[in-house]
Amino acid sequence: MSRRALHVLPPFRAEHVGSFIRPAALYEKRLLFESEQCSREDLKELEDEAIKDVVKMQQAAGIKTITDGELRRAIFWEGVFNNLEGMKALKRPIKAFKKYVPHVATQYAAGVIEAPTFFCDGKIKRTKPFYVEEFKYLKNLVAPEDVKNIKITMCAPSWIHLRHGSLETYDLSVYKNDDEYFEDLGVAYRAEINELYENGCRHIQIDNPIFCYFCSESMISGMEAEGIDHEALLDTYIRSMNLCTQGRPDDLTFGVHMCRGNYRGKHFSEGSYQRIAVKLFNDLDVDAFYLEYDNERAGDFAPLAHLPRNKTAVLGLVTTKKPELETVEELEARINEAVDAICKGDPERTREQALNQLCISPQCGFASAWQGNPVTEDDQRKKLELLVATARRVWGDSNV
Repeated sequence: MSRRALHVLPPFRAEHVGSFIRPAALYEKRLLFESEQCSREDLKELEDEAIKDVVKMQQAAGIKTITDGELRRAIFWEGVFNNLEGMKALKRPIKAFKKYVPHVATQYAAGVIEAPTFFCDGKIKRTKPFYVEEFKYLKNLVAPEDVKNIKITMCAPSWIHLRHGSLETYDLSVYKNDDEYFEDLGVAYRAEINELYENGCRHIQIDNPIFCYFCSESMISGMEAEGIDHEALLDTYIRSMNLCTQGRPDDLTFGVHMCRGNYRGKHFSEGSYQRIAVKLFNDLDVDAFYLEYDNERAGDFAPLAHLPRNKTAVLGLVTTKKPELETVEELEARINEAVDAICKGDPERTREQALNQLCISPQCGFASAWQGNPVTEDDQRKKLELLVATARRVWGDSNV
């Protein structure tokens, strides 16, 4: 698979469900695991079976890009920081979190007293894989020619840093500044990426809602009130991701997924991409941008005028936050609006050229946390089938 994104590249965690977004048996076992009433091995047996179903469901819907539904994770960012030497898991008082961060503001409002996080108290080293074993398991569930279509998702290296700022993220006797901290994180990420590649992975997605947070007026004003240079911090976070993607093979497709929060069907921030579009689309070293575009909180498509000719925008037009189903006609109309926006860019593009820079997807995961969103298995399947039907109408069967 080349770096060119397929016309259906879902950033979703598609999950097999009954009355829950996850299988009822797995949901109930996860409850036991979270309360320390069963072992990881007990949980893994049910995860293995559920992932088999997830793969079959995606294939039946016509989705080529296969994920494991993140069924082994409690939350989307699990698997990275908890597997790094030098990172210590702990609970911290809510006052140690930056209140201007949109999801943290929600915790403050809800009266949360403390929350789990990580602190870097030693040199960061990747001494064990993040998701290599998960990838190997998926390889056994697809035909050899489809291994290249398996996608692995992982959280952004800046996820912990934004919540705390430099002083509360790492020990200053270990790292003197952000550059040193993110340099070592970049080394760790590249080691994971290289091992995944060696095992046949050709498609990686970084989940980074932080970039959309920079579109939020409340966060920008909160940073300014604390004297924080948000433009410089955005530059730092772009560089932190570029350290992860640098030197990757030409046949490894790399994307970034950005949303405004997705916790049990709720979002945390709003704001157009216009504030960050020029810098992000041009400076971030990725091949595809998965963009939340399921309702008005994301703004219009005008920022797509800044999309470079060599990159792809994946329009997250189908919501995962509620069961209401969009129509092919509605999605096709919105795709045409996005084409119009790209055609107005510099350099100008023909409609055909603009269309070939676009893909479609759900706007986010069906379950960024293990409890899931308020949709059913049937809702989920219909939304995936809708995406495939729309892609076939717009781009033709050969491009789905």
